[in-house]
Amino acid sequence: MVEVICDTNFLIHLATRRIKNIDNLDMEIGSISFIVPEVVKNELIKLQQIPEKTKQITATLNFIKNFKIIPITGNYADQELINYVKNTQSIIATMDKELKNKIKGFGSSVLSIHNDKIIIES
Repeated sequence: MVEVICDTNFLIHLATRRIKNIDNLDMEIGSISFIVPEVVKNELIKLQQIPEKTKQITATLNFIKNFKIIPITGNYADQELINYVKNTQSIIATMDKELKNKIKGFGSSVLSIHNDKIIIES
């Protein structure tokens, strides 16, 4: 089982959009487990306070309640994920183009969503 560390925007997409290939991921990519860093969960909790985002963020927090939470902490999720990847060569799930490029620059892979399908980028 490959653990994929998720950032905030990826989790929101995963929780609130219909992903076409979610049921076939085991065959397409392999057996994966989505992991949530503490810094991302804390970011979601802060976003929940914004009235126009409350419904979407509440749905995301409910979606991830059984996901494994890992102790990556700090103030800025993207920077903490970059620091983590430098040492671990982990797979990061993100929609952020700048973050994708930085992660790939360290030789790690990225899971993303394109046309409502999860794809892997190296």
